[in-house]
Amino acid sequence: MEQENAVLVERSVKEFVAHHPTNRHPSPDQGPYFGEPLMGCADGDDPLFATYKEIIGPFHFTPREVLERAVVEGKTSSQKGLDQIRVICYILPTPEETIRSNAQERRYPSLRWAHTRNFGEMFNVQLRQHLVSTLEGMGYAAIAPMISPYFQVQRVGDFPQSSNWSERHAAYAAGLGTFSLNDGLITPAGIAIRCGTVVTNLPLPVSPRPYTRHTQNCLFYRDGSCGVCRERCPAGAITEAGHDKARCVTYMLTEVGPACKGEYQVDITGCGLCQTGVPCQSRIP
Repeated sequence: MEQENAVLVERSVKEFVAHHPTNRHPSPDQGPYFGEPLMGCADGDDPLFATYKEIIGPFHFTPREVLERAVVEGKTSSQKGLDQIRVICYILPTPEETIRSNAQERRYPSLRWAHTRNFGEMFNVQLRQHLVSTLEGMGYAAIAPMISPYFQVQRVGDFPQSSNWSERHAAYAAGLGTFSLNDGLITPAGIAIRCGTVVTNLPLPVSPRPYTRHTQNCLFYRDGSCGVCRERCPAGAITEAGHDKARCVTYMLTEVGPACKGEYQVDITGCGLCQTGVPCQSRIP
């Protein structure tokens, strides 16, 4: 039953990505914002999620906390119990054409990258909603924490943006990738990706984690042979010590936003330069 459910979920996600009209750049090229997704599933009661409360903060939800709250408050319902919790995770790869366009930039994102970040994420919201509706239609509880009423971003200490649900950390738990020097997630499809997650009580097989260290896919942490993302960062926010989130966010707000929002006609943007023009842009190096 678990395997059959996994096939149904994967088919639903992949068909939506392949055929939905909003996963398309505007004319004239009409190319997709994202390619075929990678899929994984984490055990919602994996002790790793409790560890995230120590790493990220005590405010970070465990999958069980967010799904139980959603059921109690009537945000979702289920004909089944909540004995088993699963976190469905997917990775949306950025096409090579978009990656190449951004790899040529040195200060601001390319038009294709900015549109992917803005309009592509709008599509990702629709994909999360579609998956939630699919699961509820099967009689199971489901919530996408990232687009739920419970999602919050707050300043915690020196970190300007700390959220109570991390899709990258969920994807790590689901065996889909490990972290890099720039804090991105290096997946089999590379680091130039977007993530999505839905928490449910649908019985599903748990994906193995094919790594033993949380930075295993990053060449810098593996053997010190890389550091290209440091050179790519126009804000100087990436050093051997890691990613300075405050400096990165300041550059996004004071430089990238004012320069690109009007010209590109977007509301949200990020430069993404550290995710392109690097060895891990579209693969595990």
